[in-house]
Amino acid sequence: MAERKVTVTSEVGLHARPAATFVQTAAKAPFDVTIAKADGPAVNAKSILAVLSLDVEQGDFIVVAAEGDGADELLDELVEIVSAS
Repeated sequence: MAERKVTVTSEVGLHARPAATFVQTAAKAPFDVTIAKADGPAVNAKSILAVLSLDVEQGDFIVVAAEGDGADELLDELVEIVSAS
């Protein structure tokens, strides 16, 4: 299982366009991708409603995880999305 722990630096957190881009990127993967806020439960990163329900704001700590061929590269892309300012 590949995992990335990151502090969200995007000025708008994971709302609107960053959330849509995040979910579209995760949806490209042929394997499960999850996101969790702090020590909360993991949700499906391919679901816009699940991602928005986390209410991730700038400065929040999240964990993104996936397992499968190409998981590391995908997680790097997802981290880049939440780190954009």
